[in-house]
Amino acid sequence: MNRTGVAEFLRARREALRPEDIGLVSGARRRTAGLRREEVAQAATMSTDYYTRLEQARGPQPSTQMLAALARALRLGIDERDYLFRLAGHAVPDRLGRADHVVPALQRVFARLDDTPALVISHLGETLLQNPLAAALLGDHAGARGWDRFEAWRWFTRPGDERRKYPAHDRERQSRAIVAGVRAAYGVLGPASTAGELVAELQRRSEEFRSLWERQEVAQRFADHKVLVHPELGEIEVDCQVLFTEDRAQALLVLTPQPRSAAEEKIRLLGVLGSQRFASR
Repeated sequence: MNRTGVAEFLRARREALRPEDIGLVSGARRRTAGLRREEVAQAATMSTDYYTRLEQARGPQPSTQMLAALARALRLGIDERDYLFRLAGHAVPDRLGRADHVVPALQRVFARLDDTPALVISHLGETLLQNPLAAALLGDHAGARGWDRFEAWRWFTRPGDERRKYPAHDRERQSRAIVAGVRAAYGVLGPASTAGELVAELQRRSEEFRSLWERQEVAQRFADHKVLVHPELGEIEVDCQVLFTEDRAQALLVLTPQPRSAAEEKIRLLGVLGSQRFASR
């Protein structure tokens, strides 16, 4: 690990960013050029002390997960991310096989969406980013680990948790759409990839998945009219709009209710309640 190189690179990228670049309000009094260390640490969900030690070239070798979080927090481009991995003594992530590095342009749009549910997902259905409204409506999946980050895994291995978010009459359609999306990603990435591993595990765990996989249906379906079911607020109708990256490896999903509708009021109430449920009556 090149500790001095990591320290200098992190410091330079931090100082090159402005608070508004990561969705923060820039105050009138800021003595630090660019972002503060604590702001980077918070965006990367790590302690300020840990990040400070990295910038001072006295920290331990960061894990690949830590590096990926720093790359997202500092809005690094793909080449910059690879450079950081090399400085830290790690192999560069496979650009084709993984899509967990959210591109800066998509992050900038995402950071400005705070009044409606929004999330960034990979072409394989992995939740990469969520704002608080999306977490309150859909569950906090960006903070999940392993296969639980993937919609298909949750849908077919934990149907009781995942499917209750949709009306009963729409669940069969959702199942087919999810499998068709996984097959689309599988076709791009191939069997020797995360997609191939996910398909193999789901075929082993879910008879329903095996049956739907044999249909050979292929489709990427993101833009849609959805009815979502919240445990306390009931049904919420939203339109799902999508913004893809150029290579279509990632998508920003924005869920918007009709103006002046009951759904809009429920989304507003979600913002007040956050992910906390109503107290028992």
